[in-house]
Amino acid sequence: MYCYLSDMKTTRSPSRLKVNIPKHPTLIRRQLLARLKELHPQSPVLAASLVLVHRRCGRPGCHCQKGPGHPTYYLTCKQQGKTRTVYVPQDLLKEVQSWIHEHQRLKKLTQHISQLALAQVQTHVTDRRRKAGRS
Repeated sequence: MYCYLSDMKTTRSPSRLKVNIPKHPTLIRRQLLARLKELHPQSPVLAASLVLVHRRCGRPGCHCQKGPGHPTYYLTCKQQGKTRTVYVPQDLLKEVQSWIHEHQRLKKLTQHISQLALAQVQTHVTDRRRKAGRS
C-alpha cells in the first residue's frame, strides 16, 4: 500500500493558485522586489515526493504478517525521464521532509515572481502614457 505525503495546504496545482496582483506598477514593483528577497533557499532543496509504504518483513510470527506491515519511507523523483525510488532512513526523515518543503516553497515563490513580472510588463505601456500625460 502506497501513501503519498504532502505538506501542501491547497488542492490546486501551483500553476492555478490565485495570487493577488496589484494594478498599480509601483505596487507591482515593490511586491516583486520583496519576493525576490525571499528567494534564497534556507536549506537544501529536493524535488521529489515522499511515499509511505507498509512492507512485510517475511519473518514468521512477526506482527506485520497479520497487520498493516512495517512503515518505510521512499523518495520518488524523475531522473533522465525515468521515475526513481530511493529508500529514506528513519533518522533522515525529518531532514528530507524539510528539503521537500523548501522546494515547494521556492516553486510557489518563483511562480508568484513570474506572475508579478508579467503584470509589470503588461502595465508598463499604460504607466508610461499616464506619466507622459502629466508632464
